[in-house]
Amino acid sequence: MLLGLDFDNTLISYDRLFHQIALEREWIPADVAIEKVAVRNHLRAIGREDDWTLLQGIVYGSRILEAEPYDGMVDTLAQLRMSGVPMRIVSHKTRTPYLGEPCDLHAAARSWLTQQGFHREDGLGWREDQVFFELTKQDKAARIDALGCTHYVDDLPEILEMLPAHMTRILFAPNGAQEVPADWVVMQSWDQLPGLLGVTHRDALLSPTSLS
Repeated sequence: MLLGLDFDNTLISYDRLFHQIALEREWIPADVAIEKVAVRNHLRAIGREDDWTLLQGIVYGSRILEAEPYDGMVDTLAQLRMSGVPMRIVSHKTRTPYLGEPCDLHAAARSWLTQQGFHREDGLGWREDQVFFELTKQDKAARIDALGCTHYVDDLPEILEMLPAHMTRILFAPNGAQEVPADWVVMQSWDQLPGLLGVTHRDALLSPTSLS
């Protein structure tokens, strides 16, 4: 088994941060739902597409360290590590924002992972070379396949559609299950993942740690 994981909107939740920064800049009224999509839809509805693009650069760049991990994500990955499940992060993002202050978005994302304890031995104990950020969706899909992932978790159906049929494709849908192809799996919360992989708490107690 080799488990592949998306980064944006899968490991990391931006909902509160998008809402917070948009409020700070007085781009949205307070009654807009605290959801990334709700903020995006409001700005587009009032003809402020450039502000939405600028907001993304801020959230994914200079203020990413304020974004929250999804509930249970870190604990679940710790359990999988203890169970000997090898893992990789493979995501796609541009190197710099389209608008606003220049910032290395790949470095910003890696800083968030460091903050969350991914690379500490007393944390998740990941190596730097377990994390890949690709510039395009096509490069991302190619990397996932080239790594030999047997399972992959992503919030975007369009990415899962690009992966080979032999791979177990897991759609992360925290806001509710969607209609998906019969050979896909839906994950609504992180605590479901070990069970979907057939990993039990007993495995974590008995199996040696593997990061290969």
